[in-house]
Amino acid sequence: MQTRRAAVLSAAAVALSALSSRAASAAAPARASGSVPAPSGTPGPAAAVSGARDGLVRMALPAPSGPYAVGTVALRLVDRSRPDPWVARPYRELMVSVRYPAGRASGHPPAPQMLPGEAAAFVGLNSLQGVPAERVDWAATPTHAHQGAAAAVGRFPVVLYSPGAGDPRSLGTTFCDDLASRGHVVVAIDHTYDAAGVEFPGGRVELSVLPAEFAKVVPDPEHPDPAKVAPLLRRTVDVRVADTRFVLDRLPDVLAPRLRDAVDLRRVGMFGHSAGGFTALEAMYEDPRIAAAANFDGVTAYVMDDPDRGYLSPVAAHGLDRPFLLVGKDGNTRRTVPSWDALWRHSSGPRHGLTLRGAAHATYTDAEVLVPQIARALDLPRATVTGLIGTIAPRRAVTTGRTCLAAFFGHYLRPPVTAQGPGPLEWPSLQLPDLRPFV
Repeated sequence: MQTRRAAVLSAAAVALSALSSRAASAAAPARASGSVPAPSGTPGPAAAVSGARDGLVRMALPAPSGPYAVGTVALRLVDRSRPDPWVARPYRELMVSVRYPAGRASGHPPAPQMLPGEAAAFVGLNSLQGVPAERVDWAATPTHAHQGAAAAVGRFPVVLYSPGAGDPRSLGTTFCDDLASRGHVVVAIDHTYDAAGVEFPGGRVELSVLPAEFAKVVPDPEHPDPAKVAPLLRRTVDVRVADTRFVLDRLPDVLAPRLRDAVDLRRVGMFGHSAGGFTALEAMYEDPRIAAAANFDGVTAYVMDDPDRGYLSPVAAHGLDRPFLLVGKDGNTRRTVPSWDALWRHSSGPRHGLTLRGAAHATYTDAEVLVPQIARALDLPRATVTGLIGTIAPRRAVTTGRTCLAAFFGHYLRPPVTAQGPGPLEWPSLQLPDLRPFV
């Protein structure tokens, strides 16, 4: 049961009381800047290495499975038409990472998963209950995306990514890098003052205000009043949707010419995890430019727990006329998540619903591959691991999630072969035995 999740919006991964107290006691992150080089002798995704000098655990991410190398660039975007909704600032400031198919990656260093300031903030505020985050070198994990690599020749669909509440955009790297390697331009968004910490050029880090905002409406986390929590959850989703639409507005203007030529804004999709999945569907409801969206285990109502009723979002109350995908943890279906059932019943477009056997809420993030490495290095209890990422084998979980995502966007964002658009998407043909379609 995903109870009392901090600014959850879709049951994000930490008890609200624990999150709030952790944030209050967290030290300010280091004001560091610059990229982090990949450690020599990077281990495979099944192995973790403890630093010989500092004793910190260092990890690796699985390689993408597509035919393209992956390039990346980080961008600072400023929306001067909108005051920041969380702090007293006359403009809204965001960081995004653009992943894209690259022609060649040699000579371009791999980007780090987290910059030092982001990593320090993540130590102080994260959803990995039972994991001693201070014993992990979060800034030492290299990605498979290469900084500044030239874009491949061609025009590729755009897919936006929104992370869970409190999570950094970097916690979706496994999915984002893979989708880019399969021929998509993936734009991952950090929602400033929502994410644990967002590092801007020069090393300035802005921390999450969600724990403090939650404490204002819920003085006693053990007895939250749904009627008081719902407005905060709605506000958080609304901010995320506005961020998403702004990024989509600005994208053509902020990309370098070669990369701009590779972006096909006639084909736009979005996906996310938890609150990010909720954001993806709500953004598609509000913005007709988004043609398809995938939601990994995010409720679509302003409630604390998946089974809670009421407080439906506009997208759940009115439905969608374009294709969407719901992927739940083990046990989450339209029959057990009332807001999903409302969305399903009110929608007229193509609908896909899948449950992953043995999955937990964080299965659809990089925690799926990072937590087992940390657990082996630090000898953590098996219950800690399964509580976070379920019982499905990590390799199977990653393969299944990446295949689902690529199949969905590959189907609905490809150029239409007929005036009627693509035909039905048949999940059994993917031969993923851990998936169970909704009934």
